[in-house]
Amino acid sequence: MNKQEAIILEEKKVLCIGGANVDRKIQALKHLEYGTSNPALSLKSRGGVARNVAENSGRLGLKTALLAIIGADSEGEWLLQNTKNFVDINLIEFIYGKSTGTYTAVLDIDGNMAVALADMAIYDEVDEFFFDKNLSHIQNAKMILLDTNFPAKVINQVINSCKNTGVPICVATVSAPKTAKLPASLEGVTWLIANHKEAEALAKLEINSEGDFYRAAEVILKKGVERVVITRGEQGLIYFTNQGDAGALVPPSVPIMDVTGADDALIAGILFGYLNGLSTEDSCKIGLSCSLITLQTSETVNPDLNQQKLLETFQIYFSKGISYP
Repeated sequence: MNKQEAIILEEKKVLCIGGANVDRKIQALKHLEYGTSNPALSLKSRGGVARNVAENSGRLGLKTALLAIIGADSEGEWLLQNTKNFVDINLIEFIYGKSTGTYTAVLDIDGNMAVALADMAIYDEVDEFFFDKNLSHIQNAKMILLDTNFPAKVINQVINSCKNTGVPICVATVSAPKTAKLPASLEGVTWLIANHKEAEALAKLEINSEGDFYRAAEVILKKGVERVVITRGEQGLIYFTNQGDAGALVPPSVPIMDVTGADDALIAGILFGYLNGLSTEDSCKIGLSCSLITLQTSETVNPDLNQQKLLETFQIYFSKGISYP
């Protein structure tokens, strides 16, 4: 059996492509004052959108693999050791002479992000052969999760491959500036999940009202996306599909320890629902349930997340049940 045949026969996985970073979170113990020293607590945790979605998905029972690059350093090794129990890490590449990506968030006393700093220079090292080297894995995935940390050329290649082969793909936009890496046509994209500012950047319009969220989603749909989700912080999310299904979901209020990683958990939950045949609305409810679980921990990925915890949370907050498309 050759390598190509082995890949085809192997159980298909959710393949997460993009960021794998070390997160450092520093939370103020009092009201933040700029220009002076603030008492705070710090925490180091594993991060990166693609990596976080991969771990969350693995904890939910999905067979998941991570395609990412890290530095050949102690931070990279620590990241692998804290990822491998839930994710296939065999596709991760080491880049010698470069540091593993880091994301440092400063949180206010309520756990909301005041400012974040990202050292992602390592992603500039993704070479022109990256896509070709990993094409067989991309084409034989059960689903692709693609964040926008890699160069625009790679992002474009992955989206086009999914369009041509019919592999479903979810794009996580990561940040407003990084939406510029996305191609003008997003045909072939099954899900696109963005926050308020990322949706503004992608749709090229200001979002100031409820209607603006749907207008932005409609602009994004016209680029070729099948389903758009725009998150709205405490106000939950809106969804809009190319079949005309649209709605808003507002989550209940829960004690918030830290917002970091909540959107990554949301994405994993949405993918879990979608791959289990749920409707767009109910996939989003599953996603919100995962997000609520994550908000109640200081970890970027809640170590208590599993199918049972998800079911309990879903039943508490979305007890009307689910429907299938």
